[in-house]
Amino acid sequence: MPNIVHFSAKGKKMKNVKLTTFIDLFAGIGGFRLAFEKLGLKCVFSSEIDKHAQKTYYENFGEIPAGDITKIKESEIPQHDILCAGFPCQAFSISGKRLGFEDTRGTLFFDIARIAKCHKPKVIFLENVKNFKKHNNGKTFDAVLKVLDNLGYRVFYKVLNASRFGVPTARERIYLVCFRKDIGNPNFAFPEPTRKNVYLKDILEKNIDDSEYEIKRNDIKINKNQIATPKMSPIQIGTINNGGQGERIYSVYGHAITLSAHGGGAAAKTGAYVINGKIRKLTPRECARVMGFPDSFKIATSKSQAYKQFGNSVAVPVVSQIAKNIIQTKVF
Repeated sequence: MPNIVHFSAKGKKMKNVKLTTFIDLFAGIGGFRLAFEKLGLKCVFSSEIDKHAQKTYYENFGEIPAGDITKIKESEIPQHDILCAGFPCQAFSISGKRLGFEDTRGTLFFDIARIAKCHKPKVIFLENVKNFKKHNNGKTFDAVLKVLDNLGYRVFYKVLNASRFGVPTARERIYLVCFRKDIGNPNFAFPEPTRKNVYLKDILEKNIDDSEYEIKRNDIKINKNQIATPKMSPIQIGTINNGGQGERIYSVYGHAITLSAHGGGAAAKTGAYVINGKIRKLTPRECARVMGFPDSFKIATSKSQAYKQFGNSVAVPVVSQIAKNIIQTKVF
């Protein structure tokens, strides 16, 4: 399959289509919301099941997201122009079935589909892990495309790496932008990489007590030059223990590894880096910066919860660039 999928248009083109409102499903801490509010759109509904993420969301946006989306009736959700969702990846029970709307029941994508079926937003904007396209041997992704097509949407999708959009982290994600077919054939393209030269060293906190993030072990090995040639990707320079996941050491002259909400090892969730002669994890604020959150964004939970939240979040600059391209699409 190519990176961009076009389905045939149906119906006549609608004129003077405007985008002013959006909803934020599986909202996490509000990465989608930051992007769209900056463009002047209004969030009319949000949903997030995690109580710690709800707290962070409240501190930054002044509202507590509704809880479990599976228990919220679609009729209770306000009308909206754009549906945003960074939803979890699940396989569908599709063996011997038609890959239709009902075949997604029992998965969280079903809740996106039922809301879209009810409200028919002009645009659906989805985000998932890079390997979502290959999940369940590609059957899950094919089922999603089929359902969106049946619901009346033309789908564009592409894998983008946050490293190429002005933030120092290797984070590849697949993005799906879906336009309702009756608004015409959109002149949409995913944004081109900005390729801004930014490295992990550029976003580190200064003059802080970093002792609680320092890793002191007798099985640390540095096997490469710490002052490496700057590179727009992670540069591994050492290991902890056997060098498994969460046990690798990187240079600040490269990019951070993909932040993770889970995982173990001495440097779990952020990776380890040589910073000012110490080997340490990133701080929560540094994680926020790595993901493109402004310093005005409030970190309202414990350190462990903050790591989880930024590990689960979208990279704000990537979403912002896609959102801008959606707004500028000719059919609007």
